[in-house]
Amino acid sequence: MSVIHTESTSFEPNRETELTAEQAKKQKTRFNKLQKKLRREVGKAIADYNMIEEGDRIMVCLSGGKDSYTMLDILMSLQKSAPVNFELVAVNMDQKQPGFPEHVLPEYLDQLGIEYYIINRDTYSVVKEKIPEGATTCGLCSRLRRGTLYSFAEDIKATKIALGHHRDDIVETLFLNMFYGSRLSGMPPKLLSDDGRNIVIRPLSYCREKDIIAFANFKEFPIIPCNLCGSQENLQRQNIKLMLKDWDRQQPGRIEHIFNAMQNIKLSQMADTNLFDFQNLQLDRSTERKEYEFAHDQTVDGKPARDAVKMVNLVNL
Repeated sequence: MSVIHTESTSFEPNRETELTAEQAKKQKTRFNKLQKKLRREVGKAIADYNMIEEGDRIMVCLSGGKDSYTMLDILMSLQKSAPVNFELVAVNMDQKQPGFPEHVLPEYLDQLGIEYYIINRDTYSVVKEKIPEGATTCGLCSRLRRGTLYSFAEDIKATKIALGHHRDDIVETLFLNMFYGSRLSGMPPKLLSDDGRNIVIRPLSYCREKDIIAFANFKEFPIIPCNLCGSQENLQRQNIKLMLKDWDRQQPGRIEHIFNAMQNIKLSQMADTNLFDFQNLQLDRSTERKEYEFAHDQTVDGKPARDAVKMVNLVNL
């Protein structure tokens, strides 16, 4: 583990020298629009779920991927104008993967002037020892990483743990759990850990992955790929991702609709007997019945039972 404090310097790649003045102007305009959009979406997610409060010390988990870089960048930007005061602490976990470029993140963070820590833990060897060759390593890897980060958050007195999952991740997880886990659950924008000792927040919950990719390209973040699995992919998640991508292509906005549905759950119209009391439902006809639409256009034919209550005005009710 190392801690470093440095003077703040800007980290803005200068690509405009490779472009004409007009091209550079258009590119700058596109970048500004994209940045404002991401700031707006992150700000709304933070407000909707009360993710950040006065005096919070936020542990921003950096993997070296596009999502976590974008999360840190946007949070640092919002920190300057936020109505509450909060600290940001960047934390990366070096899992000792062969060939991992351990210099990349420290060099990048040195330029930002932010407090940061690198946790050194050889989870790579543990995963390779425990998981058979060719099997998916993501599950064990995630558990080891989560346990380490949860513990470290307490060590540095962080009050919130920020993860870089975006809207696409959340929707994908919903379908993964439905198709392969037989449960209706996803990644909540804000989560209290099972032991109650940590709160996880996902500031990018309202952001689309395609916007994050574009932003990361504009910023030219020094992306570090995850090589723990080699060329292995989590095939289940990849299948879900391809399905959703195809849906979104056929009907733009479908990802947003699915996510909105996750925020608009009607328990009485689901089937979980633990969350809704279906067994003890009772009729209540004590109040006057409301007339439904176009009731006067209805006619009724039939033969009522002999002992039934006499029906009046069967025609043209």
